[in-house]
This record gives sequence, structure tokens and C-alpha cells, in this order.
Amino acid sequence: MVLPIFKIQGVTIDVTNGDKMENNKQAVILIGHGGLPSDIPKDIVEDFMKIHKQRIRTGIDITSKEIELDSTIRNWERTPESDPYKSGLEKLANHLAPQLEGFILKTAYNEFCYPSIEQAADELVNENVTEVILITTMITPGGSHSEKEIPEEVDDLRKKYPKISFQYAWPYDLDIFANLLSGHIKRFTKTSAI
Repeated sequence: MVLPIFKIQGVTIDVTNGDKMENNKQAVILIGHGGLPSDIPKDIVEDFMKIHKQRIRTGIDITSKEIELDSTIRNWERTPESDPYKSGLEKLANHLAPQLEGFILKTAYNEFCYPSIEQAADELVNENVTEVILITTMITPGGSHSEKEIPEEVDDLRKKYPKISFQYAWPYDLDIFANLLSGHIKRFTKTSAI
């Protein structure tokens, strides 16, 4: 007979042996695309893009040089002036956090910025999080990042951390997105005839 696991006030009790398990901690990873800092030398970016595109085109394994260049780019020191995109995602996270009571919120980047999705997940695992919802700011359907790359990373995280629940909040409800956009458009029109 298989006995269920009950969740009571954030504590999980496994009734098969009555042992108290870790607190149920929830988190959200807000994923942005990532941008290049304006002050990074062009040769670093060009070398990375050449190696990266060749790997994607040919299907070869990632090289140590690509890993090194990716790390250099992701860990480049940034300011709001040198990377306004990163600053913008962090501002969005600051507005989102008060609406996510009970969740730990981390930002992550699909490419070019630290932390990567995996690095953010690693940090959350170290904080004993048991459930992670990943959500992207790349909202429209059809994008390779949101429809292919992020789901692949989520699958890899599930394999790496099989005891942690990783859920990718995708796809978006396009009616809700359209309502957001039309409401925003109305703020900028002189008449609300829309």
C-alpha cells in the first residue's frame, strides 16, 4: 500500500515513516533574454558568436573556449549605464516581488548575463527550495528561447535535481497579454475609442 505525503502549513510529512521533511519553500525565477554590456570589447563578443554559431550550425559539443568566452561575457561587470536591459529586468523584479508573498524571487538570463538559469536554480537549491516556477519576459509565441531553449534547460534541471519541482509557466494566455497591451495603448491615446 502506498501512503500519501501531506503538506501541512509549509511542512511536508511523509506518512510512510512519520519523519518530518524539509519546509516547503517556493521560488520564482524571472528569466530575461540578457544583453551585452556596452563596454565589453568587441573581439570577445565576435569570438564568442563565431564559435557559438558554428556549434549550433554543426551540432558539435560545446568547447572549452566557448565556455570560457560565455563566462567572460556573463560575468562582465555591469552598471545601469552599460547594461540597461539587466537594470530593467531587476526593476521589474522589484515590482513583481511584493506580489509574490511567500516566494523567493531570483532573476536569470537566457544568455549574456549572470546568473544563467542553471546558476539561479543552483542558488535556490542551496537555499533548500523545493518548488521552482520559471517564467520568462519573452512572451510572444514562436521564439526559440521561450519555446525551445528554456524548456530544454528545465528538463536538464529536473534531471540534475530530481527531488525539486521545476515548472515552466508557458505558454502565456494571449487574451490576457492582449488586454495588457490594449490597456497600455489606451493610456497613450487622446481618446479611448479603442
